[in-house]
Amino acid sequence: MKLITAHKILISSAAVFFCFFAAWEFRNYSATGEIWAVARSVLYLAVAIGFAVYLKNLRHIYKLK
Repeated sequence: MKLITAHKILISSAAVFFCFFAAWEFRNYSATGEIWAVARSVLYLAVAIGFAVYLKNLRHIYKLK
C-alpha cells in the first residue's frame, strides 16, 4: 500500500467521524437545549467539510497522477 492511500483512508475516516460527532452534538442540543452543543456541532461540521475539501483537492495539492 502506498503512503498516499493510507493518507486518504485516514482523512476519509476523520471526515466521517466528525460528521457523526456533529450529529451527536446536535442531538445533545435537541435533548438539553445547551447552546454550546450547537456551537460544537457547527464547529465539527466545519471540520468535516474542511477534511472533505482537502480530500477532494489532494490530487491537485500534491500533483498526483
